[in-house]
Amino acid sequence: MKRILAVCGLGVMALTAFAAHAEMSVETARASVAPFYKALNAEFAKDSPDLVRQATAPDWVSCRDNDVCNSQIKEVLVSGNQVIVRGEATGTPAGEFMGAPHTGKSFKVMSIDVHTLEGGKMARSYHIEDWIGAVRQLSSK
Repeated sequence: MKRILAVCGLGVMALTAFAAHAEMSVETARASVAPFYKALNAEFAKDSPDLVRQATAPDWVSCRDNDVCNSQIKEVLVSGNQVIVRGEATGTPAGEFMGAPHTGKSFKVMSIDVHTLEGGKMARSYHIEDWIGAVRQLSSK
């Protein structure tokens, strides 16, 4: 009897762990991260703090060090509680940008973000943007 209870207990624990990391739909993932990307757009600057809070967990960690003027979701992929977003960042710097002199030119670069969602909120995010490509675009003759 103890063995049966132990096996049942392990089964319940395994199902609980599986449910916590079960595959979510692309639509659910997009709805969870969309407020964050809306917050990255200049036209929503006044709403940015509320939009970021809406999409993130209270102890959210962002592994990013650059801000962009506008960001758009192009594609969303899901694996368990991981959401991968292929996006596009665009901007027209108001001054020098990462060593590129101000020219009034704009840039458009691809971004890849990997978000870990917990309870429908972003708990951790990693960001990769092609900033060298942005500098090349801004510096081109």
